[in-house]
Amino acid sequence: MHIPPDLRYTESDEWVRLEGEEAVCGVTDYAQSQLSDVVYVELPAVGRTFQKGEVFGAIESVKAAADLYMPMSGTITAVNTDLVQNPEWVNQDPYGRAWLIRFRPSNPAEYETLMDAEAYRAHCEARAH
Repeated sequence: MHIPPDLRYTESDEWVRLEGEEAVCGVTDYAQSQLSDVVYVELPAVGRTFQKGEVFGAIESVKAAADLYMPMSGTITAVNTDLVQNPEWVNQDPYGRAWLIRFRPSNPAEYETLMDAEAYRAHCEARAH
């Protein structure tokens, strides 16, 4: 299970990377491995605003469907439209090509409330038992 140390994580298996004024979000390696073969991704419209914890989209695999939860409050600035045509990227490259959304955080301090890699690894291991 790959958990990059430079990202932050949610209990619902989204990752976040801050890039200047924006944040990038996707689903973790743990999430894609639990879902198995991803076949569909539903993403929000650019310009929509969400609160931390709100559902912003959905992801479906051959064995399950899951909601995607906003890791921080903010406004969507970009969505990965290539992912809609290539949902298998979630399984192949969850931290790279398979980013889901870019957003402008409305409360940057929320980043500090997210789990670091060590805490997220412990969270995943606790669920495996």
